Amino acid sequence: MQRFANPGRFLRIAAAVQPAAIAILVVTLALGLYLGLFVAPADYQQGDSARIMYVHVPAAWMALLVYTVMAVASAVALIWRHPLAEVAAKASAPIGACFTFVALVTGSLWGKPMWGTWWVWDARLTSVLVLFFLYLGYIALGDAFDDEQRGARAASILALVGFVNVPIIKFSVDWWNTLHQSSSVFRLNGPSIDPSMLWPLLIMAVAFHAYYVALLIVRMRAELVARRLRALRLAHAGR
Repeated sequence: MQRFANPGRFLRIAAAVQPAAIAILVVTLALGLYLGLFVAPADYQQGDSARIMYVHVPAAWMALLVYTVMAVASAVALIWRHPLAEVAAKASAPIGACFTFVALVTGSLWGKPMWGTWWVWDARLTSVLVLFFLYLGYIALGDAFDDEQRGARAASILALVGFVNVPIIKFSVDWWNTLHQSSSVFRLNGPSIDPSMLWPLLIMAVAFHAYYVALLIVRMRAELVARRLRALRLAHAGR
C-alpha cells in the first residue's frame, strides 16, 4: 500500500488511467443514452417516465459507492497515515455529494407522477437525504479547522461514523415497509428487470463509474498541486 503513497508514482499511473476513463465515459454515455431513450421500451405501468431510471439508478449507486470509497480511504488515512488516501477521500466528497443530489432530484421528478408528491418521508428517501448531509458535513468539517491535519482527521472520523448509513440505505426497503420499490437488479435469484431495460441501465452505470474515476483523478491532481504550493509558501515564509 505504501508503494502508492508516492505522489509522483500516483501521477504517472493517473496519466495512463485518465484518458482511458474519459474514452470509456464518452462511448458508454452516448450508447447508454441512445439505448435508454430510443431503443428500450417504455414501462408497461410507468410509461416513458420510467426512463429517468437510467440517470436516477446509476446516480444512487454511485452515491453509495463514493461514500464507501471515502470511508475506506479515511480508515486507511487514520490507521496507516497514507497521504494519498486522505487526498482521495477529500477529492471524492464533492463528487459523491453531486451524485446524491442528482439521485434525490431525479427521484423527486419520478415520484411526482408516480406517487402524486415530490417527497415523502420514506425510509429510503430519508436515509439518502441523510447521506447528502453527511457529504456536506464532511466537506464543511474538513475546512473548519485552521490546522489542515486536524480538519482531515475530524472529517475522516465523520466519514467512518456515517458509513453506518450505507447499509441502512441499501436494506431499508427490506427492513421497513416503504413506498420505494425493492431492488430489481442485485437480487439473489437474478435481476427481475427485462434485458432490454437492464443493458442500457448497466451501460449507464459504467459511464457514471468512468466519470467518477476521471473526475477523481482531476481533483486529486489539483489537491496535490495545492498542497505542494502551500508547502512551498510555508517554507518560503520560514526563511
